[in-house]
Amino acid sequence: MLIGRKTKNYYFLPVFVFLYTAFSALPCFGEKLQVAASIFPVADMVKQVGGDYVEVITVIPPGASPHTFELKPGVLKKISSARVFFMIGAGLEYWNEKFVKSHGGKLIKIVLSDGVDLIHEKEHHHGEKAGKPHSEDTFANPHIWLDVEIAKSMVKKIAAALVFADKKHADYYEERCNKYLSELDRLDREIYAGAGKFKIKKYVTFHPAWDYFARRYGLESAGVIESVPGKSPTPLDIKIIVGNIKKHGVRAVFAEPQFNPKVAEVIAKEAGVKVLMLDPMGGPGIKDRGNYIDLMKYNLAVLQEAML
Repeated sequence: MLIGRKTKNYYFLPVFVFLYTAFSALPCFGEKLQVAASIFPVADMVKQVGGDYVEVITVIPPGASPHTFELKPGVLKKISSARVFFMIGAGLEYWNEKFVKSHGGKLIKIVLSDGVDLIHEKEHHHGEKAGKPHSEDTFANPHIWLDVEIAKSMVKKIAAALVFADKKHADYYEERCNKYLSELDRLDREIYAGAGKFKIKKYVTFHPAWDYFARRYGLESAGVIESVPGKSPTPLDIKIIVGNIKKHGVRAVFAEPQFNPKVAEVIAKEAGVKVLMLDPMGGPGIKDRGNYIDLMKYNLAVLQEAML
């Protein structure tokens, strides 16, 4: 089903949803709309739009890698009350069909990557674990939220879905959406201006999380330690990365808190540079990364330390 709604300031982007017994998703009087979001950045976007009328449960806990996450019975029970499910798609949530089926056909599923210009690269086997593909979108890079312009499109889809599921509070959701979009506009300008001052435009990361960020803000990858999560680089891979670091004057290797940094530390030591920590996920209560906007500002500051 296609849902969308015209507002005073813009059209919400149409959202394709898998809709099952939609009216069961409507909240009862006085109750909050129960929503699940696959990852923290999406959960925060939902909170920013949903405010007082939405309760959001994050499926993948802080510190866990979405690429290796397993949907266990305890997690299913925790999110069983959800009536709307926001997911990235592009192969990230390879477990999503199990979640949908567990609801017995009473779930609105919103795929936030629908309509996005996805990056497809042969070496980016996201959604694979131990060589086993979990999705037909295996080769799509799912880290779309790290481009703030794409994040704005995600927020519009979120708002449209909340309006559809809870029409009583439509004006409230639309007002909060407009306010949040203005904040994201400012964030996008800040990152764009900051990245524009970088003297070094090439970078080395643990895995290909930053491709959308790079495409938006004019950067270029000089190496990826794990093109497939869990697949360690070969000695030749390491040699090539170290060579690229020296060739391009890269001053840091960027690790991530969701992955073991040992290999990054080995490469950095061999190349004579330092290891810095970028974080694509963030989480509630994490210093400087407790919401999406702060998370992006944190990452900009880390990049500035190595690239100015």
